Amino acid sequence: MAHVFGYEIGAAAQHPARSRMCRQAPKSTDCQAEVGQRQPPLNDDRYGVAAGGVILGVGYAKLSAMSRTFNELERLLGSRALRTPEQLERYGKDESDLGAFPPEAVALVQSVEEAQEVLRLAAADQIPVTPRGLGSGKTGGALPMRGGIVLSTERLTAIREIDADNLLAIVEPGVITATLHAEVEEQGLFYPPDPASLDVCSIGGNVAENAGGPRAFKYGVTREYVLALDLALVGGCELQVGRPTVKSVTGLDLVSLITGSEGTLALITGVTLKLVPKPRGVVAFQACFADVLAASEAVTQLLGAGQRPRALELMDEQVVEHLRLQERWSLPVGRAALLLVELDGEPESLEAQLIGAAEVCEAHGAKEIIVATDEAKRRQLWSMRRQVSTMLGEQHRFRVGEDICVPRARIPEMLRCIDGLAAEHGFRVACYGHAGDGNLHVNVVYDDEAMHPRLEPLLVAVFERALDLGGTLSGEHGIGLTKRRFVPMEQSERAIDLQRELKRVFDPDNLLNPGKLLP
Repeated sequence: MAHVFGYEIGAAAQHPARSRMCRQAPKSTDCQAEVGQRQPPLNDDRYGVAAGGVILGVGYAKLSAMSRTFNELERLLGSRALRTPEQLERYGKDESDLGAFPPEAVALVQSVEEAQEVLRLAAADQIPVTPRGLGSGKTGGALPMRGGIVLSTERLTAIREIDADNLLAIVEPGVITATLHAEVEEQGLFYPPDPASLDVCSIGGNVAENAGGPRAFKYGVTREYVLALDLALVGGCELQVGRPTVKSVTGLDLVSLITGSEGTLALITGVTLKLVPKPRGVVAFQACFADVLAASEAVTQLLGAGQRPRALELMDEQVVEHLRLQERWSLPVGRAALLLVELDGEPESLEAQLIGAAEVCEAHGAKEIIVATDEAKRRQLWSMRRQVSTMLGEQHRFRVGEDICVPRARIPEMLRCIDGLAAEHGFRVACYGHAGDGNLHVNVVYDDEAMHPRLEPLLVAVFERALDLGGTLSGEHGIGLTKRRFVPMEQSERAIDLQRELKRVFDPDNLLNPGKLLP
């Protein structure tokens, strides 16, 4: 048995005989009246948790049913139905560092119709399906903890339309975020959400997680750009929600419900996104402070002075020390914390904005300011910032990254608390993140496995303090598997029960990404 955040994960855990309440999905894709008919008990192990908090492993599917379904997958997909040990191990991992949990099969679909048929086949034999984009998530959301089928959308990569007149794009879920950025910017348009993994993450995954990124401070997160969604439900039927309009208040907001649902309610097969005009100018600078508290106080002063940067990225002293070990970056001598400030707008006004922001930083302790005088220098500053997460993982045997979010004015207080908790529990903690919107990436790094038992008390203390300050457990990484058990710290039992009921409406048999998001 492996232990992950207090859960036992058993690769050979067996699913008991199916309840008589289970029923096979219809062969037809007509799902009318199918959704919401079943009400399995909340403690049913099909919800991913048996007595004692055991997460069921890949032994869930009956071998005969899985064999029959895989034969059907091979007929449907040919060589794109994967089942070799090497292939299954690859698709049993994500960026959460939880290890590999191989499924029984992987379906590489190349069309919406294929995706719908995979869901129909799986429902017919009650086999769980884990939707997967590009596997860049950090909370185990794409791990097939219950085995079954991984349904990968990585080959659904069409940009169906870029409509400059109506400022929208229609894309398939496998489109890489950076690719969409480049395509729309060639037409003078702009898609603001920019998660750190934008070169290796997909739009479908961004929608499933409601991804943010540095520019979220000024422009908002993914949810604010999703106008409409094409979905495939359990059983294979299709559903369209939302409209390609700036405003729509007809019925409940199902687009917002699906966005951020982490693949637990439906499979995303198409996305209509809002675009904005591309800013005509962009400037950036890096300010160096004696410590992270001084840098975070400067953030408060910048915002209080009416500055509206499109990004405010904070890196504490521990991050800077780790960056020095790479010997790739030009960094200040001695103890230091960094603030990366980026502004955009009309070129005529940008110089004044830059000078004003730099003066505020200098007035509040910045001892050095480096201005990106050209695009190459700006990209270099961002390359350093975007490498932080990977770098921390490379330099230590163990790294656990959290992404709490607190009200912006409480960032200094939260950082002081983290510093004290790290000392109290004997860990090294490196903090960086999106200071403009209060989203802090708290990375606990260590090399001695004997420290494992001390990790969770530290994380719980960090979460408690963030919540005490009016914050949240996750600003953008999502809940997935790793944070699921902590959700009751933030949400009431009534709120959790309501979400469980919504899950049942969409997925009565809990076949779609089971064991994620909800405790």
